[in-house]
Amino acid sequence: MRIVLVFLVLLLLGACEGGFIRVSDLGRKTKVEKTYEARDACLTKNAAADGTSSADATTLAHAVAIACAPETEKLVEASNSGGDAKIGDAIRKDSEFRAMKYVLQARGQAIF
Repeated sequence: MRIVLVFLVLLLLGACEGGFIRVSDLGRKTKVEKTYEARDACLTKNAAADGTSSADATTLAHAVAIACAPETEKLVEASNSGGDAKIGDAIRKDSEFRAMKYVLQARGQAIF
């Protein structure tokens, strides 16, 4: 009986092992947050500089997203440790979307 109880306790403790926060996860989370902020700062800065232009907002948003491609790629690298192409594409689309938001804000237009 005692052996069964010890085995059960060890089994339950082993099941909990995956629930602990790992230091490497916290470091990765911090890196993702910093690269996210750097990407958004770049988008905001470039949209403010170009947003008052008379060009089409979609064209400007695309140009802003391209100007911030290095920051976006750092975000993709930090976020996508598995190398999944879908994740990278989603982050790049998000950059285009956010660039449009910042361009419209720079023009004083309604965002959506």
